[in-house]
Amino acid sequence: MRAMLRWAHSDLRAHRGEALFIVLATAGIVASLLLATALFGYATNPWQRVFTQSHGAHVWLHTARSAETGRLAGLDGVEAVTDAYLVESTTVVARGTRATVELRGTPSAPTVGRPLLTAGHWPTAGEPDGVVLESRLATALLAEPGDTLALPGTGRTLSVVGIADSAEPRYVPGEQPGLVWAQPSAVREPGGRVVGLRLTDPGDTDYAVQRAVTVLGAGVVGEVSTWQQARAEAQGDNRLLGQVLGLFGLGALVAAGLAVHGAIGTRIRGHLRDISVLKAIGFTPAQVVRIFLLQHVAYAVLGAVAAVALTAGLGARIPGRLGDAVGVWQGLPGHTVAVFAVPVGAVLFIGAVTGLAAWRAGRVPPVPVPRPVAVPGGGLTAVARRALGLRLPPALVLGWHRAFTRRPRTLATVGRLALPLLLIVVAMSAWTTIDRFHSRPEELGLPAALTVRPDSTLNDPGARELLAREPGVAAVYPGVEVAALVPGQTATIALRGLGTRAAPYPFALAEGRRADGPDEAVAGQGLLDLLDVRVGDWVRMTVGDQPQILHIVGRSIEPENAGRVISTSLDTLHENDPNLSPTFYQLRLGQGADPRQVATALSATAHGHLDVHPVTNPADGLSSMRAVIAGLICVLALIGLIELLSAIGGTIREGERDLLALKAIGLSPRQITAITVTSTSCTALAAAAAATALALPLSTWLINTQGRSSGVGAGIARTPSPLLLLLFVASAALGAAALSALPATRASHRRLADTLTAVA
Repeated sequence: MRAMLRWAHSDLRAHRGEALFIVLATAGIVASLLLATALFGYATNPWQRVFTQSHGAHVWLHTARSAETGRLAGLDGVEAVTDAYLVESTTVVARGTRATVELRGTPSAPTVGRPLLTAGHWPTAGEPDGVVLESRLATALLAEPGDTLALPGTGRTLSVVGIADSAEPRYVPGEQPGLVWAQPSAVREPGGRVVGLRLTDPGDTDYAVQRAVTVLGAGVVGEVSTWQQARAEAQGDNRLLGQVLGLFGLGALVAAGLAVHGAIGTRIRGHLRDISVLKAIGFTPAQVVRIFLLQHVAYAVLGAVAAVALTAGLGARIPGRLGDAVGVWQGLPGHTVAVFAVPVGAVLFIGAVTGLAAWRAGRVPPVPVPRPVAVPGGGLTAVARRALGLRLPPALVLGWHRAFTRRPRTLATVGRLALPLLLIVVAMSAWTTIDRFHSRPEELGLPAALTVRPDSTLNDPGARELLAREPGVAAVYPGVEVAALVPGQTATIALRGLGTRAAPYPFALAEGRRADGPDEAVAGQGLLDLLDVRVGDWVRMTVGDQPQILHIVGRSIEPENAGRVISTSLDTLHENDPNLSPTFYQLRLGQGADPRQVATALSATAHGHLDVHPVTNPADGLSSMRAVIAGLICVLALIGLIELLSAIGGTIREGERDLLALKAIGLSPRQITAITVTSTSCTALAAAAAATALALPLSTWLINTQGRSSGVGAGIARTPSPLLLLLFVASAALGAAALSALPATRASHRRLADTLTAVA
């Protein structure tokens, strides 16, 4: 055992840099996997905790006041039904911030779907104007218990007495109204009722919705929301961040395992004589295998422990969502198991790959086998001879020849080096896609920058005239959005009328054509998947008592409402309901116009009669992903560096046998150095080119698949520019040349006696 440790110690002293790189790469990989686990836990568990503790309802139905909601309690599979609460849609203002809210008359804290108070108390009968705000709404309004909310145009005020968490869909400016619980007396102009159903089997949600709509009547059901939709919204971008970290972490783990395998294989070929001596003095094959195995497992364990320590100590201090996720995750029940399982799994994988390479060391015979005089396939090819005949520099020709002579070994080296480079290109594509959401949002379904909702004092012509007068506004698109029941009455979707036939809304189409004719519409991927239809099909939906039949002629990229949106012109909806009028306006701004300045100017001009919100960009929630991608690129570059150093070492060792011949034919040390540098650069160039060629279609497929699964739809993927890809490939080749220059120079100046010893 002592001899094994002494040999391992001497080997470590000879390969300190390689050992350091393996430790750092393992630490980066394990940290990525731990952060991915934290994000997954953070995405799911907080909402699940609130849902469980609040005894949440699986289905919420918005109905007309005349609906006989008491009949829902007798449905099969319904465990409990909430009271039918009166609701009023209104707007509140606090500290200069406006928000659309749903004022819900709740006389006391309900037993099903009970909001969990985080501050303050529930309003009593003696507080007729006291309200409890949903926590995200309170954050948006900067409100806390004791503040006052104004209702524009009514002269009324509400007093905030509490803030609560809820498992229902949370407030999203311009999309989802915030929840405000109040005494029934505070609901002055109710527009309907809302009732919640708690089911015995959550898996039967669609069937329960269908039964509930059938019992109540489709004409009295306005909107349906389910627990799956609320959970998906709560998970939001955290789950996507976790998927990105997990995917790249696993890919980096495989790349690191292959890099370690290649490094050990290269070292074994360079230490055949040392291994034979070890066996000659009594080392068994198992002991030789254990030397390499324990040595690299120790590196992996050290890196894994460092990653666990850094994640536990500094993870919660990471700015932004990652830090919040780690802080919450550390308090979850499965945290301890994950902290143990993730690094152990990574170490075991690296150990398994190391064992396969170390097994070759155990097969080395005790008596060294003389190296063959001629390398199989090592003769100059016809192309190489012709190149020399054309008086091309011998160093370039011989370097290229050395790089691609041993095809199996060359292909293995190129493959191992290409894997981390491939993942880097995929990461660059993800970065480019996020940047495109910010720089060219109109290409990804966000042509408008502002959403404006007028109050009841402004009619449609007056609102359009007011908006068109603003200098920064390039186009005004009137719109209306209503909830529509899908066929089968299992869910509601957003039926949206935007623009007119004279001034159509500029949808970002990924498939099909624009909806120009009567009854034509474009739909999001989420709606196509929900209804199991394709572009070209006709769909029927119900808005109140009115059926609406539309012909889907295109698929639009829809970042909102999980893609469960079908959009047509306002004229088409007006033909079905002549009393329909616009409820909001989408504003496309002129080039160089600042959305914040335009919003401020509109609010000042309208004297509080307009509710102006910037259009939510999905990329805003992914800003922290840039730092994640940058960190992953660093880890992958480190893994690629390990493989590149192994390739350089193997090239130099294999070139030792040719050193005397090259000097004998008159090549100078500088030319011999150039041969090694060229060989290494050609290998890196081939790996980078192959990685780029494979990564571009792979990254497009991965990003579009993620877009399709989220409901946004395929067609959002963007790849890096050709110039950036060219710089990436050139950097890989030039970096390999720079790294190999120093060791190649040392090898070309070796003494004659050392060269003869190496060849022997």
